Amino acid sequence: MSATEQTLTGEQADMLQTLRKHRGFLRFTARDLTDEQAGARSTVSQLCIGGIIKHVTRVERGWTRFIVEGPSAMGRWDDPGQMEQFMSAFQMLPGETLAGLLSDYEHAAAETDELLISLPDLDVAHPLPEAPWYEQGASWTARRAFLHLVAETAQHAGHADIIRESIDGAKTMG
Repeated sequence: MSATEQTLTGEQADMLQTLRKHRGFLRFTARDLTDEQAGARSTVSQLCIGGIIKHVTRVERGWTRFIVEGPSAMGRWDDPGQMEQFMSAFQMLPGETLAGLLSDYEHAAAETDELLISLPDLDVAHPLPEAPWYEQGASWTARRAFLHLVAETAQHAGHADIIRESIDGAKTMG
């Protein structure tokens, strides 16, 4: 823990602690899985645990770039290459390993944490990129983007828990 992190208080400290808690749930859910199990689609959903970890990694990187660079960092939703990358982020592709995905997730998490810790003002805002799922003309503050990361991580940790339970009965909680 850095000296800055030790003195962090208020909403930044709360967001950091909550984000780390939900990341921990997601990582714990993946414990002791083989690569084959991590890539298994064990429910009617197309989701797998490895794909969820890969997706959340991409989401962290995208929103932290948005906070620093603005909407251009998010890419265009109507670019077929972007959509293909988005969809493949939910799958473990040949050659990918759970260990590799978790390592990449740790790096992205560290980058997100550093930005959250060092950002002097959570009120910095950028317009959202144009996409049908965003309110036209809306802007998000860094605060809102970080809160979105907390929500996204928590939601996908829950998805992963259901998938894991259907693989081998293991649960993250309960």
